[in-house]
Amino acid sequence: MELMNPLLDFSGLPRFDAVQPEHVAPAIQQLLADNRALIGHLIAPETAASWDAFVQPMLDAGERLSRAWGIVGHLHSVNDVPPWREAYNSMLPEVSGFYADLGQNLALFAKYKVLAEGAEFPGLSPARRRIIENELRDFRLSGAELPEDRKPRFKEIQEELSALGAKFSENVLDATNAHAEWIGNEADLAGLPDDAKAAAKAAAEKDGDVAKRAGWKFTLHAPSYIPVLQFCDNRELRARMYRAYATRASEFGPAERDNGPLIERLLALRHEEAQMLGYANFAEVSLATKMADTPAQVAAFQRDMAKKARPFAIRDVAELREFARQELGMETLESWDLAWASEKLKQQRYSFSDDEVKQYFPEPKVLAGLFRVIESLFAVKLAPDTAPVWHPAVRFFRIERAGKLIGQFYLDLYARETKRGGAWMDEAITRRRILDGVQTPVAYLNCNFPAPVGEGTQMRPATFSHDDVITLFHECGHGLHHLLTQVDELPVSGIHGVEWDAVELPSQFMENFCWEWDVLSGMTGHAETGAPLPRALYDKMIAAKNFQSGLQILRQIEFGLFDLLLHSEFVPATGRSFMDLLAVVRSEVAVLPPPEWNRFPHSFSHIFGGGYAAGYYSYKWAEVLSADAYEAFEEAAKTNGSTLDAETGERFWREILSVGGSRPALESFKAFRGRDPQPDALLRHNGMTAAA
Repeated sequence: MELMNPLLDFSGLPRFDAVQPEHVAPAIQQLLADNRALIGHLIAPETAASWDAFVQPMLDAGERLSRAWGIVGHLHSVNDVPPWREAYNSMLPEVSGFYADLGQNLALFAKYKVLAEGAEFPGLSPARRRIIENELRDFRLSGAELPEDRKPRFKEIQEELSALGAKFSENVLDATNAHAEWIGNEADLAGLPDDAKAAAKAAAEKDGDVAKRAGWKFTLHAPSYIPVLQFCDNRELRARMYRAYATRASEFGPAERDNGPLIERLLALRHEEAQMLGYANFAEVSLATKMADTPAQVAAFQRDMAKKARPFAIRDVAELREFARQELGMETLESWDLAWASEKLKQQRYSFSDDEVKQYFPEPKVLAGLFRVIESLFAVKLAPDTAPVWHPAVRFFRIERAGKLIGQFYLDLYARETKRGGAWMDEAITRRRILDGVQTPVAYLNCNFPAPVGEGTQMRPATFSHDDVITLFHECGHGLHHLLTQVDELPVSGIHGVEWDAVELPSQFMENFCWEWDVLSGMTGHAETGAPLPRALYDKMIAAKNFQSGLQILRQIEFGLFDLLLHSEFVPATGRSFMDLLAVVRSEVAVLPPPEWNRFPHSFSHIFGGGYAAGYYSYKWAEVLSADAYEAFEEAAKTNGSTLDAETGERFWREILSVGGSRPALESFKAFRGRDPQPDALLRHNGMTAAA
C-alpha cells in the first residue's frame, strides 16, 4: 500500500516529522490539477452561481492548496537549506502562475458578479457578502478585465515578481551568513556583555578550525551583531561589522548576491503592472486594499508625523554629540558609533544599561508573564501541547476558552543560520466551518532571539533584552488576531481580509503591556539570583522609555516615505536610481544620515521580499490605532488599578480580534472605542505632547 504524501494529509496538524523536499512537487502538482479540474466544473453553465454550489467548493479546494504550499513556504523560511530552497523555488513559478490565471479567469469573475447581483446576495451573512465584494475587487486587481491579448503578459509579471521576491530574501540570508568576524584576543571585546561573549565563544567552538576555536566568532545575525554595535568598545570591530551589515546583498559583495538589479526589476514590473490595471503607479494598486485612500494622504500623514518628531530628534542628536565630545572624547560620530554612544549616554543619564535589564528577563519567566497577560485579558488558558516540529528548539502550545480548544501555535524563538532574519507570525491552519464542526486555527510565531548557552546542567537559559520582549509581545498580538477569531468563513477569518494598514493594530497594541509594572513585576527573575526586577530599575526604564524617540520615529518615517515615493513618484529606467531617491528622502527626513555607501534598500525585505510594498507606512498608521485602543485600558486602570482589565479585554476581543476581516477595520475600531481614531495617545506615549 502506497503511503500518503504528508503534504496531502489535511486531517490534522502539519506532519513536520514526515514531510521531505521530495514530497513538494508531487503534492503541489496534484493540488493544482485538482483545483483546475474543479474550476472547470464551477464555471460550467449548469453550476449555479450560489454560495453552496459555487463559492464553498472553491474555498475548500483553495484551502487545501494554500495549507500545503504554506508548509513549504514556512520551511523555506525557517530551514533554508539547499534541498528545501530548491523544492520551494522549483514549484514557485507553477503556484504563482496558477494564482495569476485564477485572478484573470473571466468565467469565475462573471459567476461572482451574477451572485453579487442575484436574489441570494442580500440574504447572505455580512461576512459572506464581504467575501464576495473582496473577490470582485481582487479579480479587477488581478487583471480579469484586461483585454485577452494582454493577460499573458500580466501573468508573466506575477510569476516573475514572485521569483524575484524569493530570490531577494535568499540573497539577504546568504549575504548575512557569508560574513563573520573572528576575534582571538578577549581584550578586543571590552564592553561586550558576558552572554554575548559566551554565544560568540560557542559559535567559534562549533564552526571554527582548530586555530579559531580558542577565539570568538561574531556574525551579522541580530543576536550577535546588535550587542557588538551597542556595547563593544572596539571601534574598529564595530566599523567592520557595520559596513558588512550595511552593504549586505549589494554591489560590494559577489555579483550573484547583489540585490540592486533585482530591486530595479521589481520596481519596473510593479510599475508596468499598475499601468496595465489603469492606475498611475503601484502605490495606488497597493492602497486599493487598505484603509488609506491615496498616496498623497499617506505621504501627508508621514510628513506630519515627521514634522512633529523632528524637533525632538534634533534635540536627541545635539545631546548625543555633546555627550560624545565631552565624555567620550569623540569630535565626530560615525554610524557605527551611534548605538554605542547612545548606550553610554543612556547609562549615564538613567544609571542602567540594556544588558543589566536583560538579566532580569530569562526566557521561562518571560513566557509565563506573556501567557498571564493573554489569559487575564481574554479569558483563555494556554498550556504546552505536543506536535511534530521542524527543529528541536521549537515548542507547541494550545489555547482553551471555557474548557474548549480554540487554537494552537508553534513557538520558534531562536536565531539560526538557516532561518531568515526578523520576527513574524504566519498561519498554518485558519478557522473555518467544516462538515463536523469548526476547524481550529494554528499559527507559527517566529523570532530570532539568542539561544541558551551551554549544555546539560551547565546550560544557562536564554535571556531577552526588553526590546526582545516587546518583539515577542508584538508577534503574539498577530497570533491572537489569527487564533481568537470567531469568524467561520476562511477569507475573512482571523487576519484574512483585514486591511493591511490595520493588521498591525493587535500586535502594536500588545507591546504596550511591556511597560506596565503589574506586568513586568510578574515576568522577571534575575538569571543568576532569581530576584525580580527592582522597582527602582523599572522606574529608570520608564524614565528612559522615550530616550531618542524622535530619532526612532524619523527612522521609521524615512523607511515608510522612501517605500511610498518609490512606488508612487519614482519612475524606473529614467536615469535616476532608487539610491538617488533615498538620498532625497534622507535630506528631507533624516537628521543623522548614514554613509553614502550604506545600502539599506538591498536588505529591505519588507518591501522587496515580503508583502509591504507601498505599505510600510502601515506600522505608523496602525500605531495610531493601537495607542488609541490601549488608552481604553489605561482609562480602566484609573478605576481598578491595572491595565489587565478583563472587561475591557473582553470588549477588545469581541470588537477587534474575534471579527477578523468580516467588517471594515474602521468599523471595528469605532465599535471598540465609540469614535474615530485620534493620534493624541500615540504622541503622548512617545513623549511628544510638548515642544522640545
